[in-house]
Amino acid sequence: MTTPHTLSAHQVHARLHELTVLDVRTPGEYAAGHLPGALNIPLDQISRALPAIRHAAGRGDILVVCASGARSDSARGTLAEHGIDTATLAGGTGAWAASGHGLRHPERASRAPWGMERQVRLTAGALVLTGLGLGLVHPAFRLVSAAVAGGLAYSALTDSCGMAAVLAKLPHNRPRRGDLDAALAALLSR
Repeated sequence: MTTPHTLSAHQVHARLHELTVLDVRTPGEYAAGHLPGALNIPLDQISRALPAIRHAAGRGDILVVCASGARSDSARGTLAEHGIDTATLAGGTGAWAASGHGLRHPERASRAPWGMERQVRLTAGALVLTGLGLGLVHPAFRLVSAAVAGGLAYSALTDSCGMAAVLAKLPHNRPRRGDLDAALAALLSR
């Protein structure tokens, strides 16, 4: 790849027609809006998709995107370990949209799914409130709130999120078999 490993939204917009774009977010996040032409290969499915990604990389440059850039950096690292050179979009789909570029939505999406960040905020908030509420019954339950606070601090310091990893395994965040198979077939046809 002659492309730098990180591209700005402007650079991607200028080259979008020649890039194979892989969106490594959950299917729900992908459905909420993705770059035009992006294929949804969730981060936890990258290993399964390696042969198809390698095939597509042999025909042109690969761009990996996520919401903010952290998951796409992780995917880029995994792909690099397998000899597949890719680039990421600086700031992810958030930066793309903030730059005034439009996002696409699947035609069959009947309702707007929640992004992973929103799911994490809801879960963390509910756990904190539960810990505080149950702390009125027994003070030891306040440790639930303390554990969530510690997890959030750790998440910020390491730019990783264990809660998001757990939530990504819920059924509504999993790719449907047909959707992933269609994305893999599209990669092989490029």
